[in-house]
Amino acid sequence: MQAKIFGAGPSGSMLALALAQAGWGVTLCDPLTADQLRERSRAYALTHSSRRLLQSLDLWTSLLSHLAPFKTLRLEDHEINRHTWFEISDLSIANQAHQAVGWIVDHRPLMELLLERLESFPSVIFQLGGESDQPHQSHDLLIASDGPGSPTRNEWGIKVWKHPYRQGCLTVKVLLRGADPFVAHELFRAEGPLAVLPMGGEQFQVVWSAPFWRCQERAALPTATFLDRLAAVLPSGLEPDALVDSPAAFPLELSLAQRLQHGRGLLVGESGHRCHPVGGQGLNLCWRDVSALLTVVERLKERRGRMTLEKLPRCYARQRWLDLVLVGLATDLIVRLYSNRNLLLKSLRLPLMALIDNQRWFRRLLLASMTDGPTRLFGSLSE
Repeated sequence: MQAKIFGAGPSGSMLALALAQAGWGVTLCDPLTADQLRERSRAYALTHSSRRLLQSLDLWTSLLSHLAPFKTLRLEDHEINRHTWFEISDLSIANQAHQAVGWIVDHRPLMELLLERLESFPSVIFQLGGESDQPHQSHDLLIASDGPGSPTRNEWGIKVWKHPYRQGCLTVKVLLRGADPFVAHELFRAEGPLAVLPMGGEQFQVVWSAPFWRCQERAALPTATFLDRLAAVLPSGLEPDALVDSPAAFPLELSLAQRLQHGRGLLVGESGHRCHPVGGQGLNLCWRDVSALLTVVERLKERRGRMTLEKLPRCYARQRWLDLVLVGLATDLIVRLYSNRNLLLKSLRLPLMALIDNQRWFRRLLLASMTDGPTRLFGSLSE
């Protein structure tokens, strides 16, 4: 079998590796060069669903030295002055064995590992940096993993449901004084959520949501002024000392493609969906696309349920809809519920925070949804 993947970011490269290990020939295309693909300044939160995918592809052990685990997630509602904690003991039994609620990984070592593994497969052809193309007719499967503006999706004529948020997102790596390197923070503020993610030692990734114009304004501030503004909104006890990279601002939206397949083509990752970064679902949701497609490919290989190549894209699309819709709706609900000063909503949040803080079963429910995905919820809870 031959597959052509458009887009060689973390999702496209992960899928290329999964298919290559399954015995497929893969052509991986991207307008960026390999060096440009490695250079992005970004960190990702990985949940247990992503950990399982990395383990199944024999990547986990090699990546382990680059992972920063967090053992506690502190959730705070700034407007009502309430907070609660998610601990390892709130995970399912199977996930507790890995001694982390989640992990943070930097973009560069992740991409270096993926590209290095892909280069070891003779069946993988790279078309990076605008190299000459091959005709699509020679491929059994065409996969668009080329981002939210996906030229491939547009070429296929697939429309997208979109809801642009008034909020944007500012990301920056900082050195923080007084921060526990094993604690991640999610702070709900009226202008938008603020995440503080440990990357090892005193280095943290900050994901700061606010009206987009304000994110752009903050990104353009002098370093000293920016650090002062950041210090004013960080959780108590955290003090920013220095920037590790330059702040970057980008708009946010909730989007879902009206179809995830087009003939022998299908959408994987942000070419098919986007959600608000609250809860760190972005890359994990994309990698669950990869896991679902890999499951369908294995069924094709074993011919279980009379699976055929023609049915593969439709089967993948059916498997992904529920997870994508539930995560999209959940993240949207969180943003609407917490990004405001509405007195009625604040009165609803008080008993909700009390429920989370006092009822372990409810913390387990929320954490299982975040770390394993909502479609695996009952399996996680039964463990």
